[in-house]
Amino acid sequence: MYRIGFLGTGHIAAPMVRFLARTGHGITVSDRNAEIAAALAEGHGVAIAPNQEVIDRSDIVFLCLRPHLAQEVLSGLSFRAGQQIVSVMAGPSLAQLQTLCAPATDFTMTIPLGFLEQGGCPLPAYPDSDLLDRLFAPENPVFQVPDETALNMHFAICAMVPGLLDLMQTGAAWLAEQTGNPKQAEFYTTQLFSGFLAAMERAPGALSQKRDGLATEGTISLQMTDALEAGGVHRVLTDALSAIGARLNGVD
Repeated sequence: MYRIGFLGTGHIAAPMVRFLARTGHGITVSDRNAEIAAALAEGHGVAIAPNQEVIDRSDIVFLCLRPHLAQEVLSGLSFRAGQQIVSVMAGPSLAQLQTLCAPATDFTMTIPLGFLEQGGCPLPAYPDSDLLDRLFAPENPVFQVPDETALNMHFAICAMVPGLLDLMQTGAAWLAEQTGNPKQAEFYTTQLFSGFLAAMERAPGALSQKRDGLATEGTISLQMTDALEAGGVHRVLTDALSAIGARLNGVD
């Protein structure tokens, strides 16, 4: 078992803390979000401490800070050689982390989402996947990406999640207007997509195969995909992904 610390205790850190606490690790979390930290302490027996004490108590330190605050927070803290650092922040580069967390030299960068707690969350890892394998696999599949640019492209895809939820909310609101039952409309929309995706095969090409199997000639499904294409939705999506990727890679 490991001594693990979390700097930043919000909606990204909490599921990881709960997952790791169940497997018996000793965990200390920062008091930055007092309400979440208190709930974790009460429900999972984790310790709460100021940032520097979190580092001092831990052999593995997770950086779950808001990216724009990372430099301000980390520059005032002291790490030690031999500590393993895991960053889940979109933005700060490996080179920046190496400077801010020196003399620590063992770094891993990844992208956890909230459902990691239940398992099935894919975890891209750079530059090495070994630590994440030991902490989160096999419940969550871990895979290594070749470079930091590739990791940032996975961060960009993660930005699709709130985008898709936004579209689902629009659809649910439309259904509510037609039926007069907002609660049932949101339940149906949410259950429809979550159930379909949960049952879908994960093999390469499955996305296009499922789409084409539904959107056949004369169907309302084809009417929908044709309308989205004609409206430029795919172009808007790829443009947004490219802009996010460029931002993460520091390209103007």
